[in-house]
Amino acid sequence: MSPLNTELIPEINQSLEISLPVTFSQEQLRESLAAIINDLINHDFEKLVFYLYRIDVNESKMKRLLDQKEGENAAGLIADLIIERQLQKIKSRKETKNNKDIPDVESW
Repeated sequence: MSPLNTELIPEINQSLEISLPVTFSQEQLRESLAAIINDLINHDFEKLVFYLYRIDVNESKMKRLLDQKEGENAAGLIADLIIERQLQKIKSRKETKNNKDIPDVESW
């Protein structure tokens, strides 16, 4: 298992308005996130949908994955998608930050 990105848990904490310990392993993160998502599925589905849109989890990818893995723990699958999306955003920010070769005329 690869080491956990140090920015991941703070990013998830901020996006989901939670306070997971930054010392969590990847497995602990997934398990805790799945438990939180399961609670939202059962008690505040609207809030879960809000968080998924806020994080920008691909809706069609999520639906396809849930259909393909029917019978599996939906909260765990959604947790994986959230982790994957947050890592993509972190990587994208770093690439954008490091790309200083863009001429001023072409930069935003």
